[in-house]
Amino acid sequence: MTISAVRTHRVSAPLHTPFVTALRRTTTVDTLVVELVDADGRSGFGEAPQVWQVTGASVGGAQACVRELLGPLLTGRDPDDLVARCAEVQRAVVDNEAAKAAVDVALHDLAARRLGVPLVRLLGGTTLRVPTDVTLAAGDAADLAAAARQRQADGFGVLKLKVGTDAAGDLDRVRAVRSAVGAGVRIRLDANQGWTPREAVRVIRGIEDAGLDVELVEQPVPRWDLDGLAWVSDRVSVPILADEAVFGVRDLVEVIRRRAADLVNVKLAKCGGLQPARTLLELAAAHGLGTVVGSMMETQVGIGAAASLVGAYGTTAVADLDAAWWLAWSPVHGGLRYEGATVVLPDAPGLGISGLAEAKMQPRG
Repeated sequence: MTISAVRTHRVSAPLHTPFVTALRRTTTVDTLVVELVDADGRSGFGEAPQVWQVTGASVGGAQACVRELLGPLLTGRDPDDLVARCAEVQRAVVDNEAAKAAVDVALHDLAARRLGVPLVRLLGGTTLRVPTDVTLAAGDAADLAAAARQRQADGFGVLKLKVGTDAAGDLDRVRAVRSAVGAGVRIRLDANQGWTPREAVRVIRGIEDAGLDVELVEQPVPRWDLDGLAWVSDRVSVPILADEAVFGVRDLVEVIRRRAADLVNVKLAKCGGLQPARTLLELAAAHGLGTVVGSMMETQVGIGAAASLVGAYGTTAVADLDAAWWLAWSPVHGGLRYEGATVVLPDAPGLGISGLAEAKMQPRG
């Protein structure tokens, strides 16, 4: 049995609410869905999200990588030899992590479908329910407080507040959100590289002094500034989460060596798929670092794969898998759904996705 076809599908799906960070503002998810088809007509799906400002990946670039290199590499090969196929994908091209992630996930999805088991079971887990936080897009204090109250009413108990656009006003933003939701909701911050090290220490110490009970601060300084990240981590009590600073194993080794962060955010589109993501989670655990599995702005394809990883491997902090919740409608048939703050994976083979949906679908209720 071999892989008979490798197809690519460009997808652009609207968000129900604009997504704003220190790095970008978007109203759509723009992504490449990769489909691997075996000789029996079964399909496995993976996803390469376009995130110019974080990974540098584009839909066009990922499509070219898959069409010209990774697709021909896999066509005619045995999809059940999963470890070997994934290793070949990783060796085939430098960088292009989003494209490699899409193919890696599609290989895993196809393997699970061929065995007739959910992807989480292929990865060694059983749970189909994975808790997630929800993001509060960057904005002024009043808007963030209103959004926080709404997300609390939606059932979310962990809020990720986007900061880093204006260090001088970030303390007031956090104070407004804490006042809006009370003590029963966890708040984490994501600066998306938006602060200098001195700004980061000043803001975080202000939060600590005000007793605002922040769970963690994600990527406070530019990704390349590991000395600055370590300097911040050494001067504050709130745990620091490395995100953009860690794409692959070498990055994580350097963070560990410098003691630059307390946790690491593992994302499939950054590291190249499920196979390397598992290595990152195991390496972090072996060195006592906390873990989060996160996402870019992705559809049910990428989020389903990431949630399956969490279902099998677990994390020390609640996962960051709300991206598909932001979609106005689902661009795929089947796949996960959200119940409040829980990602619910389908009890179906692979990711439980049967194909791409039409853009004319009704908006999500």
